[in-house]
Amino acid sequence: MRQKDTYFHKIDWVAIGLYFALVFVGWINIYAAVYDEQNATSIFDYSINSGKQLIWIGTAVLLITLIMVADYRLFQNLSLILYIIFVIILFLTPFIGKEINGQRAWFELGIFRLQPAEFTKFATALALAKLMENPTFDLAKFGHQLKALGIIGLPVALIMLQPDTGTAMVYSSFFIMLYREGMPQKYYLFALSLIGLSILTLLITNNWYLYGGLGAIVLLLILASKKTWKNFAGIFLLGILMFAYTYSLDYVVEKLPSHQQNRIMVLFDPDVDPLGVGWNVTQSKIAIGSGGLFGKGYLEGTQTKFDFVPEQHTDFIFCTLGEEFGWIGSLIMISLFVIFLLRLVFLAERQKTRFSRIYGYCVIGLLFFHFSINIAMTIGLFPVVGIPLPFFSYGGSSLWSFTILLFIFIKLDSHRIQILGRSY
Repeated sequence: MRQKDTYFHKIDWVAIGLYFALVFVGWINIYAAVYDEQNATSIFDYSINSGKQLIWIGTAVLLITLIMVADYRLFQNLSLILYIIFVIILFLTPFIGKEINGQRAWFELGIFRLQPAEFTKFATALALAKLMENPTFDLAKFGHQLKALGIIGLPVALIMLQPDTGTAMVYSSFFIMLYREGMPQKYYLFALSLIGLSILTLLITNNWYLYGGLGAIVLLLILASKKTWKNFAGIFLLGILMFAYTYSLDYVVEKLPSHQQNRIMVLFDPDVDPLGVGWNVTQSKIAIGSGGLFGKGYLEGTQTKFDFVPEQHTDFIFCTLGEEFGWIGSLIMISLFVIFLLRLVFLAERQKTRFSRIYGYCVIGLLFFHFSINIAMTIGLFPVVGIPLPFFSYGGSSLWSFTILLFIFIKLDSHRIQILGRSY
């Protein structure tokens, strides 16, 4: 086979074009976030974050090249080995990693830092795809559910030892893939019910109102159900569990460190921590709102220039875009990302093997979770948990991990006709 057929034939150039568009827009926004008109430097200056990010982008292109010239079967054959290697690295990180902001989650390499938990995401996705590729694997079976949850849960437990709650939360995105592959809907309904009950518990400060509402729900369920002792017993048990959960949630939140409590409560009242977490969110919303319809113009953002928003080049990069390019610019970026995700869904659905499809939906879930939670975080709809915006936020670990994650899938897709294995 000719070289171009081996490396570049049937590659999805639409997905690649969208990737580079997102990376480019992210790079120019990183420069805007660190721009200082008093000491203006070139966007290519390696002493500032935009210059450093350019190095990461260049090395990401090298990673892309290595992935595309590699044998596509390599990722399937080494999936479990890679997972084991990264799990071992995660285990060692709390002992030998560098501590930053109370978290021992990084390895320092000169002026650069790498976060192993970021790379464990693609290894976990590969391991899940390998586990579930067999046609006999059935998520309707409890034993098979436990195996999949075990692969997800192990890195989560190790990441919590660092501790890094935000990164650990990202692993819940694999449930998007599990839903596509047949995980029973009752688990998702149960999870949504818990989320709703949790919000009500945190929102309603008077516990008697909350307990009264839960009692009313139990009473309505009794009236609406068939009058049998079995139904009465089940509803009564459900009521006890709801009361116990709300009481225990209040107790757990009260025992959390104050900064973690504030991250949760600032969602309902920004004045809870006005100079801490509340400051970040409030200033971020001011920056986005001040951009208006068309924005203040590139490098003209006042909130950005005067560093009102901490971590604006990383977790809060979206507010730079909102301030300088306005509602229109934000809409274009969000639309670009949505089109990108829809393209990946299209690619996942056309795969000929379970392995490629499952891995593809893992990629989609991880990117969607990061995208949606990061933006929700910057506009005050979700606690500040330190989740980067894919391809936008500054950082080598983030860019490398998302690039590897994505281009393994693009490589698998380019060989979907050749890949040997059982089709679905």
